[in-house]
Amino acid sequence: MAITMKYFFISAMFILIFLFTSLDFTAAQIGVCYGRNGAGLPPPSRVVQLFKQYNIKRMRIYDTYKPALEALRGSDIELTVGILNMQLEEIAASQANANRWVQNNIRNYGNVRFRAIIVGNEVSPIRPDTARYVPFLLNAMRKIRAALDAAGLRQIKVTTAIETEVVDPTTNFPPNKGDFRREVRPFLDPIVAFLSDTGAPLFANIYPFFAYLNNKAQISFNYAFLQPNSGITADGVYYDNLYYALVDAVNAALEKSAARVSGAASADQGRPKKPPPEVGGGESGVPTAGSGDATSSIENARIYNNNLVRVVKKGTPRRPGKPIETYIFAMFDESDKPGSEMEKHFGLFNANGNPKYPMNFN
Repeated sequence: MAITMKYFFISAMFILIFLFTSLDFTAAQIGVCYGRNGAGLPPPSRVVQLFKQYNIKRMRIYDTYKPALEALRGSDIELTVGILNMQLEEIAASQANANRWVQNNIRNYGNVRFRAIIVGNEVSPIRPDTARYVPFLLNAMRKIRAALDAAGLRQIKVTTAIETEVVDPTTNFPPNKGDFRREVRPFLDPIVAFLSDTGAPLFANIYPFFAYLNNKAQISFNYAFLQPNSGITADGVYYDNLYYALVDAVNAALEKSAARVSGAASADQGRPKKPPPEVGGGESGVPTAGSGDATSSIENARIYNNNLVRVVKKGTPRRPGKPIETYIFAMFDESDKPGSEMEKHFGLFNANGNPKYPMNFN
């Protein structure tokens, strides 16, 4: 996923926000993504021990891996799980299928603290690899929501995860002009309406690292890595880091989308407008190797992740005082992950359970 802004380009990748250096996980909306696409990684029981040891209160997994669910039984860790793109058609086909999924993956684990279900990942009509799932996504979300409600599990949120390429690159800067691409609005606007109606956030992956990596001539290191700097004033709004600017471009797009849908609904049905969903639950991070230069390093990951914990507590200029639920990507390096070499080196911990760099979570 990527956001292309007026003065910077962000190469596409994901954005989950995880962080481990010199930070207090209890004071922020911070979790960590737990992926398993690597050799020699510890078993889920050991991973849960590490979460407890370092006081990490939230975990995201990308499926409903049964050994992980079993290891989380009785823990105090809040869990966000995923429904794979390849499962969407079956779930969308009938309420019975959705009910069965909720029974097998949620209700059967009554002593696991489920926080959210991410239905599909980066489904988009402009992506050749996920466009086939567009007809099924919203129906699958609705049916999972109905299954949870029928089971008395209304506290579990149902959402999806987007890539930031769905934001129109001509509207990314200043952030308040952010809007979705015209070609994705017929797909995303009803999803935004669903999120507004159910009070769920939208997962959006935000990676300032890639913007900086691809445009060092125009983006300063301090601005991208959330360090003290002179900042940028855009349409009278001051931004002291790139992360806030990128999040607010998506927030602005959500507001415009909600206005389009709820405005039409109000005119047609007399319904009051509902507030737009917020960006929440996305991922972010910095790799410790793989960029071909010093940009991806243990020190830079330490700087960014510590600063990330600090800034997500405060909220953005567009939504001040509202902490941003964020997941740091990722718990471990994933040696078998496809894609660029960088994607294999986001881990906060080595496979032996030792942190890559000194950390203070309290």
